Amino acid sequence: MNMLPDFSPFHSSWNGIGPRIGVVMSHGFTGSPHSVRPWAEHLAAAGYAVRLPLLPGHGTTWQDMATRSWREWHRAVDDAYLELAAECDYVFTTGLSMGGTLALRIAATRPVAGTIVVNPGLVLDDPRAVIVAALKYVVKTTPAIANDILKPDQDEGAYARTPVAAAHELKKMYKDTAAILPRISSPVRVYKSTVDNVISNASLEFLRSRVSAPVDISYLRNSYHVATLDNDAPEIFAGTVEFIQKTVAALAGHGPSSEKDTAHEQA
Repeated sequence: MNMLPDFSPFHSSWNGIGPRIGVVMSHGFTGSPHSVRPWAEHLAAAGYAVRLPLLPGHGTTWQDMATRSWREWHRAVDDAYLELAAECDYVFTTGLSMGGTLALRIAATRPVAGTIVVNPGLVLDDPRAVIVAALKYVVKTTPAIANDILKPDQDEGAYARTPVAAAHELKKMYKDTAAILPRISSPVRVYKSTVDNVISNASLEFLRSRVSAPVDISYLRNSYHVATLDNDAPEIFAGTVEFIQKTVAALAGHGPSSEKDTAHEQA
């Protein structure tokens, strides 16, 4: 039986060999650190310093989240980045879904070594997004799309209702982030589920069209949206360590950098 979702932040100190490496992590919209905690624990076990904050308005109630600004979510991740940057030689950003959006924002606004994102969001396909600014005054919540996970008996711990006011904040963050994507100069690895009932391929295609830095894409065939708790999670975790090691080696002059835009499929 699975334990109840753990909403607490995650923190680990550097205990590896060689250059000090830090990883900033972010969970997704209406979720909590629980959805990416196994990923964080894997990176901590690899020796990296890890910071995984609980975003404001998350892990409490949807009513709390409805009062929050997207800039508060960004600030929480940015503060975690600054903490790691003060003590590490290299800092990477990572995230799931909206957490991927936040990771990309940090990559566009701070000197990061690289970014790893899982099913990142950049485009709202829901037709209600057009009127969400007005809709939030009429409808307080909508049913959430939570636990989009192929693997049985998994619970990401997301809210059962989505506050429409928060969805409006998400839309504003997507728009603001889209405008600064061209500033990303460090390599990006994307893990994209071939079946994702939350975020369509439009976000991935938009990312590829806006980022001129190297973009490496791994397609996940055995996971849905919350892939960090799904069948392909071990591939994500091991691939993240591999990407970090390769990127640091290239930055240190010990290995080749990535190509502009590559894609491969995981079995």
